[in-house]
Amino acid sequence: MLGAPSSNQSRNVTSIPPDETLGWKEILAGAEPFLLQVGERLRAQTSEFQADIASYAKYALSVQGKQLRPMLVCLSGEAAGGLADPHVTVATIIEMVHLATLVHDDIIDLAALRRGRPTLAAKWGNKISVLLGDCLFAKSLKLAASFPTPEICRAVASATDTVCEGEILQTQARGNFDLPQQQYFRMLSMKTAELFALSCDLGGYLAAGGTSEQKRAALRQYGSALGTAYQVYDDCLDLFGSEKQAGKTVGADLAEGKMTLPLLVVRDIAPPADQAILRSCFTQWSPVRMPELMEILTKYRALALSRETIRGYLAAAREALNCLPSCDAKAGLLGLTRFLTEQTEGLGV
Repeated sequence: MLGAPSSNQSRNVTSIPPDETLGWKEILAGAEPFLLQVGERLRAQTSEFQADIASYAKYALSVQGKQLRPMLVCLSGEAAGGLADPHVTVATIIEMVHLATLVHDDIIDLAALRRGRPTLAAKWGNKISVLLGDCLFAKSLKLAASFPTPEICRAVASATDTVCEGEILQTQARGNFDLPQQQYFRMLSMKTAELFALSCDLGGYLAAGGTSEQKRAALRQYGSALGTAYQVYDDCLDLFGSEKQAGKTVGADLAEGKMTLPLLVVRDIAPPADQAILRSCFTQWSPVRMPELMEILTKYRALALSRETIRGYLAAAREALNCLPSCDAKAGLLGLTRFLTEQTEGLGV
């Protein structure tokens, strides 16, 4: 298989048989009280900025999508023993780190829109955006340092470093048609999967009554596998999804010179003549070449092979949870893998 990996704030979810999973709507509904608290905590962080720049922070902190990372903190904490207020704080910290990376990504990618509205850089320019992103990183670490143990701050700082290094590696790899698959998956594990893993790890660490190292490691492994699968799916979405699904112009990764898994798998199996066509499409990209590119990708089953890789990571994520007792939160974690499977199967339809 290509790229395969070897409290009073408790959610109120209807009980389900332990061998079933929750659907997306049930997961979202159950986590909603927790996510609302995280949203309130994020808004409160704007008061930590100087009054003259608080509007920038408010704008940046309001760009939220599915809130997967806070949701993972919530589900992992509950699956490991129960939620408490520190979970809300940790989810807020991780979301701030994530939003800081988005601010910087939009500068690097020259992006004008994110989730249907102008990026911070488009509204106020790159200089302010770079510094605002830096402030968000610093504020998140300051908040992490408020915990009585250095464990949280150390983990957040380490993950932030990993994410930023992953971004540097991805920037270095732009335009590199010969990028090895191993390097592609290394970048994914650093750039995207790391914050998924951190969310699950700290969710378990802060669980009421504590949790075993085995369970904490299992949750981290689950988060890493889920995060990798999610990024591969997002890379496929850029080629095989609609603009409505992607929330951005299809082919944006190609325009930025990113080699993603669908291109990598075809490059590695196509004969020289078709590999040359693929190389030409990549190095001399223009949207008018999309039909030509799709013909090559379809010929060598790029989507099917990429789906196989996603399934492999999702299977690894589910397997990692075997040591956790059956509960609604575990059903929610399993449900996230089912939801991503459904989204993946819907590509190209």
